[in-house]
Amino acid sequence: MKNITLSADEDLIEQARQVERSQRRTLNPAFREWLLQFTAQAVGGQGVDALMRRLRHVSSGSRLSRDDE
Repeated sequence: MKNITLSADEDLIEQARQVERSQRRTLNPAFREWLLQFTAQAVGGQGVDALMRRLRHVSSGSRLSRDDE
C-alpha cells in the first residue's frame, strides 16, 4: 500500500473526521472507498465510449418525429 499526502481546508477535514468517528472509522478507509468509486466512474465512462465506438455500424432504422408514437 502506498501513502499519499493531501491538502484540504482544516474545517473540512475536521468535519470528515467527525463523520468517520460516528461510523467508527478513520479517513483512510473512507478515502480508499472514494478512490474506488472515482476510478470506477472514469473506467465506466471509458467503457461506454468504447461500446459506442463498437456500435457505430448499428442503425436504428428510420428517424422518428415527436409526433410518432
